[in-house]
Amino acid sequence: MAERRTVLAEAAAAAPRKQDAAVVRDALGVGVAVGLSGVAFGVTSAGSGLGLLQTCALSLLVFTGASQFALVGALAAGGNPFTAAAGAFFLGVRNAFYGLRLSQLLALPRAVRPFAAQWVIDETTAVTLAQPTRRAARIGFTVTGLSLYLLWNLTTLLGALGAKALGDTDAWGLDAAGPAVFLALLAPMLRTATERAVAGLAVLLGLGLLPVLPAGVPVLAAALAAPAALVAEGRRGGRTRSGAPDGTEEAR
Repeated sequence: MAERRTVLAEAAAAAPRKQDAAVVRDALGVGVAVGLSGVAFGVTSAGSGLGLLQTCALSLLVFTGASQFALVGALAAGGNPFTAAAGAFFLGVRNAFYGLRLSQLLALPRAVRPFAAQWVIDETTAVTLAQPTRRAARIGFTVTGLSLYLLWNLTTLLGALGAKALGDTDAWGLDAAGPAVFLALLAPMLRTATERAVAGLAVLLGLGLLPVLPAGVPVLAAALAAPAALVAEGRRGGRTRSGAPDGTEEAR
């Protein structure tokens, strides 16, 4: 009986360790996979005319891949610096909404929150929200944020240094790496019809306005997809309540 209790106690103690190890493994996988695309940003940034220090400062201080790619992409296309910065800013605003959700889930000490805010990005949010417990969420957030921050900045430096060796950076198509990673993370999160409608309309607005608006502006215009989709959904919901198109009213 005593031996059985010992075995059960050991099994109970080992379960959290296995769970922690699984979270660390998954978080490192995301951190390493996405962190390597920092090379693409470094090369793209250097190709757009930014210096080595400017490129590295963007990764150290901004640290939100989609916004960084949007900024250097607009600059490379000859866009106004203020317009490019505005587009990058509005793309980065989504992290503030991530922070509202993660602050409740992680419940970090106040002294730690300003530092943790730097790591509130798409990847850390995705890993954190996938965890079943607060302990696992904290581990996932920390490991993903630390590994991605270190590797992203290292590969940004390497990419910027190696940009000259690559020659024509546009020919490599590396500027598509960041958006591709962002879409890979975003696609599984589009679960409802409204979310998919917002994403689809944003793509249509962004691509459709590229030929007629200055670089950086189509990104800002794509943000109009959210209120447009919400207004359409509100009207459709109002008609459903008043007209009962599902046939429930007639059945009565």
